[in-house]
Amino acid sequence: MPRLLGVDIPNEKATAISLTYLYGVGQKVSRDLCYKAGIDPNKKARDLAEDELGRLAALLERDYTVEGPLRRQSQQSINRLRDIKCYRGIRHRVGLPVRGQRTRTNARTRKGPKKTVAGKKGVKDLR
Repeated sequence: MPRLLGVDIPNEKATAISLTYLYGVGQKVSRDLCYKAGIDPNKKARDLAEDELGRLAALLERDYTVEGPLRRQSQQSINRLRDIKCYRGIRHRVGLPVRGQRTRTNARTRKGPKKTVAGKKGVKDLR
């Protein structure tokens, strides 16, 4: 398996598809990288030569923010929002949806599994 920026990319797939296994590289960036490096995007990743891998790595380092630096940058942005205690930062801190989604129903991905609260059935206690 070829390694780029500390990530193993799959052997059996085309180069353009294999590059998308890097964090921060999508299909368009992957095709652009192949074009800039002069590599056939349909060539299998196992057939890449060392100099081709080196060209790809150099392009990624120079022109794009990917993998570790990108993860660090997005985490710093979230931490900044938390520190200034803005609305989005508070939502991140509490673990609720950040971008205006409803929470009365759904939002299970952010809130986690249901936590049933006992004794909240209705107006039974009035008698």
